[in-house]
Amino acid sequence: MFENLQDRLGSILNGLTGRGALSEADVSAALREVRRALLEADVALDVVRSFTDRVREKAVGAEILKSIKPGQMVVKIVHDELIEMLGGEGVGIDLHAAAPVVVMMVGLQGSGKTTTSAKIAHRLSTREKKKVLMASLDTRRPAAQEQLRQLGAQANIDTLPIISGQLPTDIAARAVQAAKLGGHDVVILDTAGRTHIDEPLMVEMADIKKRSNPHEILLVADSLTGQDAVNLARSFDERVGITGLVLTRMDGDGRGGAALSMRAVTGKPIKLIGVGEKMSELEEFHPRRIADRILGMGDIVSLVERAAENIDAEKAAAMAAKMAKGKFDLDDLADQLRQMQKMGGMGGIMGMMPGMAGMKDKMAAAGLDDKLFGRQIAIIQSMTKAERTNPDLLKHSRKKRIAAGSGTDAAAINKLLKMHRQMADMMKMMGGKGKGGMMKQMMGGLAGKMGLGGGMGGMGGGMPDLSNIDPRQLEALQKQAEAAGLGKPGGGMPGLGGLPGGLPGLGGAKLPGLGGGFPGLPGLPKKK
Repeated sequence: MFENLQDRLGSILNGLTGRGALSEADVSAALREVRRALLEADVALDVVRSFTDRVREKAVGAEILKSIKPGQMVVKIVHDELIEMLGGEGVGIDLHAAAPVVVMMVGLQGSGKTTTSAKIAHRLSTREKKKVLMASLDTRRPAAQEQLRQLGAQANIDTLPIISGQLPTDIAARAVQAAKLGGHDVVILDTAGRTHIDEPLMVEMADIKKRSNPHEILLVADSLTGQDAVNLARSFDERVGITGLVLTRMDGDGRGGAALSMRAVTGKPIKLIGVGEKMSELEEFHPRRIADRILGMGDIVSLVERAAENIDAEKAAAMAAKMAKGKFDLDDLADQLRQMQKMGGMGGIMGMMPGMAGMKDKMAAAGLDDKLFGRQIAIIQSMTKAERTNPDLLKHSRKKRIAAGSGTDAAAINKLLKMHRQMADMMKMMGGKGKGGMMKQMMGGLAGKMGLGGGMGGMGGGMPDLSNIDPRQLEALQKQAEAAGLGKPGGGMPGLGGLPGGLPGLGGAKLPGLGGGFPGLPGLPKKK
């Protein structure tokens, strides 16, 4: 979503940080470029103007500490103002009210209201253990009520039985009554949308609000609609009074201006963002993390959270035990590739790694995209169990059979086997004798650098237990990572050399929870 803006701001700010001293003219020239970059990203003009004015005011009068270069001070001011523009602190859905808490979903047709309603219900039931009832108030769009019923069945969420011919206001009243009788904690009302804002729509929204008395009114807006989404938010807020925003399709290739403008224009917090089609692909909106990503500082906290959600703790422990013995077969490699896919693929992970966002294009140009994972998994699945356990069995005739079964060729199989051999060698090195093994040293090195204790899988390393990690510990992890030099814009990861280093099987160490650590960690000697 923010790639173009990230590239533009990154190059502007990197130009500043490289200088020893800055004049007022340098700051003004840089802010002109920042202003142009924000306008090109479709951020509202008045938001851009106030943003650059605030940055100029603070940057020109800022006291520069002896230990900080003036350029770095400007980057910090831009970062702080970006966080402020996005809303300061993240705000979640407010459920502090008498049950059942009514959440009313509003927005235009096609913005993803129905799917988002189901995603929120799934999130509340799985994460917060709330009993949720969903009700569709859309009597105009064909099969809208049936769509919500099917989504509810998929996610195992209760939905209000459909009675044909009932008015939306009556359905809302019936939903609240049913939630009270059924002992539900939350009732989500999916209201009807239009292709444009009109008077009948607003009257209907106001009537539903009167009948159901919602605690939260969430506006669902498509982040790809740009400035029109800002006008939409303003109109709904004036007529209905929204309490928060949910932006869908944040994984798209839009310019991101709507996300940056809506909070500043409406004063209402962005509470959630949709980052994919799956039920689980709905995230809380954290202004600091988004600002970090835009300025190329990475997002270690979200990466660790995503790992905690997607990594099977038992599998991780079993993998750690095997690695400690220096064992690593093709089944283990397939498991690691699947974990990477679950965490958003190569591009998703690289976007959250400090200083690594710019590597995605280079990787794509080198043919290292997420389709590669799928092809490699297909090759491994086309092998017999004996072949996966002992790759030395793979001679020409077997490779020919596997290539036909996976739709690839012998060259792709040879690349996979070479990649596995490199990783297996590294595992043996990590599980070697002396000083508790290289794996233990490497994980301990990461722990020391980030100030974390504890162990994982009985290895005595330093990665925290991802399944039980406290949110405050995650925030501390981000700050400690930045302090250790892992979060500087354009700084990159320490010890990271060329393009593919640091991804499974591409010649480097791996991500936390994926059988290794960050690239270039202390304690891992270079192979001679």
